[in-house]
Amino acid sequence: MKLFGRKAPEPELPQFAPEDYEPVIRASICTGEKVACMREKASGKLHEVMLIRTEDDRAEFCRRYGLKPEQIKTVY
Repeated sequence: MKLFGRKAPEPELPQFAPEDYEPVIRASICTGEKVACMREKASGKLHEVMLIRTEDDRAEFCRRYGLKPEQIKTVY
C-alpha cells in the first residue's frame, strides 16, 4: 500500500468495433444494479465494461467510448 506517490494509471479498456457491438446498460429489476456493457449484435452476448453507480459513472462510460447518452439502451 502506497501512502504517497503517483496515482495508478487508468486501466486500458477493451475497444469494440461499432459495426459489431452496441452499448447497453444491463439493469437488475430486483437490486437496481446497473452495469455498462457492449452487446454483440450477431449473438447478443454481453461483455461487461464497468459498474454504473451514479450519473457520473454513466458520463465516464460515454466519454471513454465516445458515445452520446441517447445511444445507450437499457436492458433488463
